[in-house]
Amino acid sequence: MRRTAPDPFRRIQQWHDAAARAGEKQPNAMCIATVGADGMPSLRYVLLKSLSPAGLVFFTDSRSRKGVELARSPKIAATLRWGATGRQIRVEGMAQPLPAAVADEYWSTRPRVSRLSAAASIQSAPLRARELLVARRDALAQRYARHGIPRPPAWLGYVIEPCSIEFWTQKRGRLHHRELFSRTTRGWRIQLLQP
Repeated sequence: MRRTAPDPFRRIQQWHDAAARAGEKQPNAMCIATVGADGMPSLRYVLLKSLSPAGLVFFTDSRSRKGVELARSPKIAATLRWGATGRQIRVEGMAQPLPAAVADEYWSTRPRVSRLSAAASIQSAPLRARELLVARRDALAQRYARHGIPRPPAWLGYVIEPCSIEFWTQKRGRLHHRELFSRTTRGWRIQLLQP
C-alpha cells in the first residue's frame, strides 16, 4: 500500500539522536558508496555532519578517490547503522558540492589538529613514507602557530540529495520492518517492503 509520507529528514535526526542516547559510540558514522569509471563500486565511512533541507551533509577532500568519483558521476548510496537500537537507514541519490562558504564555516569549527592533518594530506594520494606526512603536518603547525589554518581549496562539503530513503528496524524472527520513502514531484511517498 502506498500513501503520502512526511519529510523523512526529521526521522533521520530522531533515529540518530536515539542511537546517541543508547550509547552508540559514533552515531554519525555513515558508509558511502561511489562508482569508479570502470563501474566498480567503492565503500568507505565518512561522518554525517548535518542534515539540510536538501539532504545529508559530509565533508572531504575533493582530490580523494571519492571526490574524483563524485566529480565523474554524482551517484551515491549511503548507510547509517546503529546496533544499539537495531536500526539502519539506506539512502540513494546524487551528491552535490556545497558552496565554499559552507566549507569555510564548518572548517572553522574543526579542532586545530584535524585542520592541520587535512591541510597536510592529499587524501588517497600515494605516500612514500608516513614520516613525510608527519613532517608536512609539523611544518604547517609551525607556519600557522599564530594564525588560523586556511581551508585547502579542495576540502569541500557535499550534500546527498536522496531520491530514496529506506528505514529498517530489526524485529524478532527476522521479520524486520522496512519503509521505503521515494521522492516524487509531489513530495515523498512511502511503501512498506517485505524483509
